[in-house]
Amino acid sequence: MKTNSIFEKISKNSFLKRSLSTLVLRILGVLLLFGFTIFLTKSYSPKLVGQYDFARSFLLAASSICLLGFDQSILYFKGRLASLNALEELKNIYIKMILMLILTSVIALLIIYLIDEKVVNNYFSDQDVYSIFLKSAATLSFYGISTLNTEVFRALDKLYVAELFRNVLKYIPLIIGAVVLFYWHQETYLVDVFLLGYVVLAFISSVLVYKYFRTTAQIIVTEKISHKEVFLKSYPIAISGMAIFLLMCFDIMFLKKYRDDETVAFYSVGVKLMTIVSVIVVTINITVSTKIAELFSSQKMEELNKTVRNSVRLISGITFPVIFFMCIFSEKVLSCFGHQYIVAKEPFLILIIGQGICSAFGSVPVYLNMTGRQHIFQIVLIIAVLINFVLNRFLIPIYGMNGAAIAFVSASFFWNFVSAVIIYQKDKVKVFLH
Repeated sequence: MKTNSIFEKISKNSFLKRSLSTLVLRILGVLLLFGFTIFLTKSYSPKLVGQYDFARSFLLAASSICLLGFDQSILYFKGRLASLNALEELKNIYIKMILMLILTSVIALLIIYLIDEKVVNNYFSDQDVYSIFLKSAATLSFYGISTLNTEVFRALDKLYVAELFRNVLKYIPLIIGAVVLFYWHQETYLVDVFLLGYVVLAFISSVLVYKYFRTTAQIIVTEKISHKEVFLKSYPIAISGMAIFLLMCFDIMFLKKYRDDETVAFYSVGVKLMTIVSVIVVTINITVSTKIAELFSSQKMEELNKTVRNSVRLISGITFPVIFFMCIFSEKVLSCFGHQYIVAKEPFLILIIGQGICSAFGSVPVYLNMTGRQHIFQIVLIIAVLINFVLNRFLIPIYGMNGAAIAFVSASFFWNFVSAVIIYQKDKVKVFLH
């Protein structure tokens, strides 16, 4: 009887149902990534794995600039237009975003192309770095389009399609390519296959977006959004997004400079395992993001408080047991990737415990962006990036992977805590566990 009542409660609570359904798809994606990472670390040399992780970090950081925050602001505009019953304008906003994304990607490619190759390679003491930068820059527009399209699926209420692309389909080209390269003994092309995968994803996702927009009900547009407004509402989110990605990339960049590709590979495994916890936070926050924007626009503060409170309790209820399990069995988990990866135990524990503490701040990552306070969030994150940069610069040469983990956790706690205080002062909304 008790079990039946739990399922009845879930079925009646649409937020909980959508969050748990999304979480299932995310867990599937994590398991897929976990299995692929095991294959990669056991089949490829740590040097090649390190190059792949370096390319991945650069692509994440550079794309966060070129995207101009469109992947987050499209959800903001959806929530705003929904409250005005003017969702048809979303298609026009999407087209404006694509044009600006292509422009910024071309500019980024030209900048990388004009940089002297020897300067880059000498700085990292590696002759392969510049080619990785250049090939990654050439892929920026495709990566950006596939990322934006994933959020457009969500904005169009194609929740499960969005999660399939975000958590499963995005890995398929890389997995197939890596397996083929391994059996053809052409492992050195791993980075190329990784980047080409986003060309495929951009094409497939664009076809689906076109199809979904065509089937959307046509209504008279009562709200026009200009290029200028799209940019002004998006670029602060872009800076915030760039800051978050830089927090995740500075450690890799400094480990590459002061250590080697092998160290990057070992540390990156710990980071990937940490994402199991962050996936829970991101999943629930994405599910609730458009609701926050809609409720805040309508000034339904009591319902907004309730929505945020439910999300933080759900986040904490799921993350804490996962963190406890991973801490207890940390050596066994790391040894799955190969016995040499156990050297990452200490930084992994620092990262996972730090992520657990930050997860107690619930919907902080989306609340400010969804309530029109992008500039505030931007300032907080810029300060956090500076803290992270300074800590990485001085800790990594001395403490290696442990220094990188300490720098990441310190900066992450700073921006979560400060943002939570600001939100409570302005709206009296508790986005932290209470």
